[in-house]
Amino acid sequence: MKIRFTVAALLSLAFSANAQQDPQFSMNMFNRMAVNAGYAGTTGSICGTVLGRSQWIGFEGAPRTFVLNLDAPVNALKGGLGLSIMSDQIGVENTVYAKLAYSYHYKLGAGILGGGLDLGIMSKTLNQGLNPLQPGDQAIPDKQVSATVFDLGLGAYYTTPDFYVGLSTTHLPQSTFNMDLYEYKSRRHLYLMAGYNLQLPNPDFVLTPSLFVKNAATTQLDINCNVKYKSRYFGGLSYRLQDAMVVMVGGNVWKDLQVGLAYDVNTSKLNPYNNGTLEIMLNYCFKIKIDKPRQIYRNVRYL
Repeated sequence: MKIRFTVAALLSLAFSANAQQDPQFSMNMFNRMAVNAGYAGTTGSICGTVLGRSQWIGFEGAPRTFVLNLDAPVNALKGGLGLSIMSDQIGVENTVYAKLAYSYHYKLGAGILGGGLDLGIMSKTLNQGLNPLQPGDQAIPDKQVSATVFDLGLGAYYTTPDFYVGLSTTHLPQSTFNMDLYEYKSRRHLYLMAGYNLQLPNPDFVLTPSLFVKNAATTQLDINCNVKYKSRYFGGLSYRLQDAMVVMVGGNVWKDLQVGLAYDVNTSKLNPYNNGTLEIMLNYCFKIKIDKPRQIYRNVRYL
């Protein structure tokens, strides 16, 4: 009952003028497409990534999040295209994001600079399921209500074989969900990401520190450090400021199919009320090779 009341209290705050932050991920280095339109196609490969996150295991009404990212370079458009679909459920609230992105690529120094735009929709549904202490409390929905709004984001992303940095913003219109008696305003987000590949003395190992910052209603800072082995396996640690310590492992299980697993140990005051957070990632990238037609030259001497 105590946990249920806590969830209800958290949700009631969500029905005010400002929205909660977007869903968070521990393996955010595999989720760049979802938050930065400039990333689309910059790897030079056709890529698909799926992330599933079960947050605060054992906490009733805790967030459950799923995201699918697809992106590919498109030479005819001098850039790349991307698609992101995300579902985030917390308690009786379910939010679905869907957006298409285009990134224009510009060769800059040793790398590629992508400038991107994404257009999409956000749909929010509030379901029945809460039992208010005071029947008839209008702050708690007694029926299912929903609304859909337009969404827009911008991003810049620069990458080289050893380094990347990105700056982006999402939910630029700060659209308002009007659902009968409930009004919910989306909050504009600002993202900063950066990472580096550092070759260690042993050529089989590469150190990959990275940074992920999200700013909206509050600021979230993730400091990550992974070690890659033979470019096929990785393992590492991450620290989310005032929230969690994370352990990550993963690797290629079949050809270019990569699987990752992350487990968060909560360090905030919620620690006694949950059994951690589990996150699973699947990633597959490939390139389409087009064989050039064989050129035949004839010498008139031999005609």
